[in-house]
Amino acid sequence: MATVDPTRISLTGKVALVTGGTKGIGRAIAEALLAAGASVIVCARNEPEALPQASGGRADFVGGDVRNADQCTQIVEAVVKRHGRLDILVNNAGGSPHADAASASPRFSEAIVALNLLASIHMSQAAHKVMAGQTEGGAIVNIASVSAARPSPGTAVYGAAKAGLVSLTRSLAQEWGPAVRVNAIIAGLMETEDGARTYGSAEAMREIAAATPMERMGKGEDIANAVLFLAGPSAAWVSGAALEVHGGGERPHFLDIIARNMRDDGDAVS
Repeated sequence: MATVDPTRISLTGKVALVTGGTKGIGRAIAEALLAAGASVIVCARNEPEALPQASGGRADFVGGDVRNADQCTQIVEAVVKRHGRLDILVNNAGGSPHADAASASPRFSEAIVALNLLASIHMSQAAHKVMAGQTEGGAIVNIASVSAARPSPGTAVYGAAKAGLVSLTRSLAQEWGPAVRVNAIIAGLMETEDGARTYGSAEAMREIAAATPMERMGKGEDIANAVLFLAGPSAAWVSGAALEVHGGGERPHFLDIIARNMRDDGDAVS
């Protein structure tokens, strides 16, 4: 469960919807929101055996495919019917398997863009219809990726979709303020449930972790705590931001090449 200090961040009385909130980063976000006092709804295509829980509260579940605009509207309508309002939307659903850009099928590329960009557009539009009419407005947090900010060989379409999500965030912040704040989180390399399969091996994960300034990979609670800030009152004047949560970033590969080619006297090989 995510580590949250409820005395530091309180979202009591707020209603939050987390897409893809049944596992991984999304589940950690849902648990953090619960711990901060919010009423939380998670949505996914399939209901899990156990819903996120924290501080004596448990998330509600609404089923649906966020790639479908009509279902996004139905999801938001279900939330409002149960809770009367929607204050926070976290567009977390996303991801992509490895695929060579030269041979990826049109169907594959369209599916990746639909999940990682269009779904957030559909959900945000549905949420805006509710939030814009509320006295206190609302906050939308889009979960992007470092793949949006640097080349992503093997996940090129995913990176392009996440870059589009960051651009969308800034544009919506301009269009929808002051009622609705819209921000993004650029998540770094994260520990995942399938761990070694994602990064090749446990040793590869250790090497990646050691190469970051914080000497570890990201955890769900790292992203969750950033969501609490952006969704909460402390970020009342923050909109259109892309907050980098990546432990200091990835070490540039050229530095390792230079290090391998240094002479004993410390001069670079010409």
